[in-house]
Amino acid sequence: MTDRTHFGYQDVAREAKAGLVRDVFDNVAGRYDLMNDLMSAGVHRRWKDAALDWLAPQPHQHLLDVAGGTGDIAFRFLERGGGAVTVCDINEKMLAEGRRRANDQLLGDKAKWLVGDAERLPIPDRSVDVYSIAFGLRNVTNIELALAEAFRVLKIGGRFLCLEFSHVENAALAKVYEQFSFSVLPALGARVTGDREAYQYLVESIRRFPNQQDLADKLQAQGFENITVRNLSAGIAAMHSGWRL
Repeated sequence: MTDRTHFGYQDVAREAKAGLVRDVFDNVAGRYDLMNDLMSAGVHRRWKDAALDWLAPQPHQHLLDVAGGTGDIAFRFLERGGGAVTVCDINEKMLAEGRRRANDQLLGDKAKWLVGDAERLPIPDRSVDVYSIAFGLRNVTNIELALAEAFRVLKIGGRFLCLEFSHVENAALAKVYEQFSFSVLPALGARVTGDREAYQYLVESIRRFPNQQDLADKLQAQGFENITVRNLSAGIAAMHSGWRL
């Protein structure tokens, strides 16, 4: 394995990436919803609802939501009848925002908050019913390690669900989206939040992320079965579902 990796379009030391990503989300933790609204023109809320529609939470299920520090997926899971949630995020500031929101919603002990790395989860083997990761997988240093950890912590019969920005499959729309992403989003991010660099990285990280079939192949390589992909908004985002059987 090479000792170099990418941070957006930059070439960086592998051991440096997690800290660089942490810095990005330290800067945007209090404006996370605003960040996603800018990145998706507000549609991320409907995408998350679609992910939970597909997941169909059940009262007996324990969800591990990785890279979900502010609680967007966790709260939806509980609102729709899920049993309990552990939110694991490498970024303490994002988790602090999630805890604040959980207190506002009087969720008690239904949501637990845990600092941890997606590539080295502090979670026992075969201990959760559902693993979710929304808009977080593209930020890990090694996707294969993160997927292997997802497989490890799932119970037999457990489900993996990833929601992530992906690759537009229509060539004409892809060109328009590319121009919007690189020309508008960093400038808009700078104007609204004062942090152009964070939005530049986020746009670049989307382009470096595997396409729909490549990610499905990575899931299969880790042992997941019954893998299904659903595009959202013509492939601007996609959901990947797989099972540990």
